[in-house]
Amino acid sequence: MYEQPTFFEKEQSQPLAARIRPQTLEEYCGQKHLLGEGKVLRRLIESDNVGSMIFWGPPGVGKTTLARIIANRTKANFIDFSAVTSGIKEIKQVMEEAEKNRRFGGKTILFVDEIHRFNKAQQDAFLPFVERGSIILIGATTENPSFEVNGALLSRCKVFVLQPLKTEEICELLLRALTDARGFGGQKVEISDELVEAIANFANGDARSALSTLEMAVLNGTFDGEKTVVTAEDVEQCTSKKSLLYDKKGEEHYNLISALHKSMRNSDPDAAVYWLARMLEAGEDPLYVARRVTRFASEDVGLADPRALEIAVAAYQACHFIGMPECSVHLTQAVVYMSMAPKSNALYMAYESAKKDALNMLAEPVPLVIRNAPTKLMKELQYGKGYQYAHDSADKLTDMQCLPDSLLGKEYYRPTEEGLEARYKARLQEIKDWKKSRTEK
Repeated sequence: MYEQPTFFEKEQSQPLAARIRPQTLEEYCGQKHLLGEGKVLRRLIESDNVGSMIFWGPPGVGKTTLARIIANRTKANFIDFSAVTSGIKEIKQVMEEAEKNRRFGGKTILFVDEIHRFNKAQQDAFLPFVERGSIILIGATTENPSFEVNGALLSRCKVFVLQPLKTEEICELLLRALTDARGFGGQKVEISDELVEAIANFANGDARSALSTLEMAVLNGTFDGEKTVVTAEDVEQCTSKKSLLYDKKGEEHYNLISALHKSMRNSDPDAAVYWLARMLEAGEDPLYVARRVTRFASEDVGLADPRALEIAVAAYQACHFIGMPECSVHLTQAVVYMSMAPKSNALYMAYESAKKDALNMLAEPVPLVIRNAPTKLMKELQYGKGYQYAHDSADKLTDMQCLPDSLLGKEYYRPTEEGLEARYKARLQEIKDWKKSRTEK
């Protein structure tokens, strides 16, 4: 059996992340969409029936750990292979052994970490052995396999997308590290739940980063008799982020997001970027900030600049793709754009006004003319009678009544003169004048 000698090493000299690495599916944190009870990947692992697959996800979410759990459970020959240190010679050597194993009825699972680092020639070397069934290939990558893995090889692999761990999942992992004998279970460590959560937030979905930070904090803690005490200052020192320890569920969290929102509303890009930096450097989830900016795009800019929403959604997607710290520049672009854009809250006011009427008049019937009539009975009850199809008219307009009788003439959307909304205001006035001229005839 070909196996790198460090694969199952468990010396205490190893980093905490390596010592506490989950050995079973029960210990594994996160990826419930793949590994929850009855989920496809869990069934494949438990039945020792895995096929060629690729784990795609950001660093520290458990790609290699999953491969090692498979190694612990499988009856196949398991080979751990690194794309960083291995070349064509090593690939051929492993393939020869796998082919020999196949002839004797054995299976070989080949785990390739960072498979995106292999060039085309190296990836091609795997292809005939995957096709022949000599090996079951399991690759791990932080890059989109659609771009980094050869199409022919990719078509023979099932891609499983691993997601960043949630804060509560990382907290669970950190607490286990503090009590497990493989971690700090052999020594008494005193650290508050708030600091554990702060470390989990700082890790931004990366379990390895969280465990490394915890390890540094414990090593830098104060030895007090039989216990080690970890303070806020210890954690702060390990992360170099003084503002990290603000409570994301408390007043300061809401103060900062309020400051960001109101700075953008006040068209102050400098203040907005400052408050953005305060939040991100405190360990705030960039996706949370991106969601708030997206809300702002429609609530405070709206049709004064319809592109604002596009910019906000694009920034959210960029944050989702690459995470912190790289996505800070995308959020900065969105925040500055929102600050500089013309402002209109007409859409917000329109909905709030309509919501009030909707809640007070829940029983208002839909006018018969705009009801659908899929059945004969509905047609007999005059559903849809007199409906006018706007596209059939020269002006693409009709004078058909669409509001209930009790709300006839009600206006919810009142456009401003700001930015592009001035055009929509003029267009709306044209529509209203046209309809008025028809009703006066």
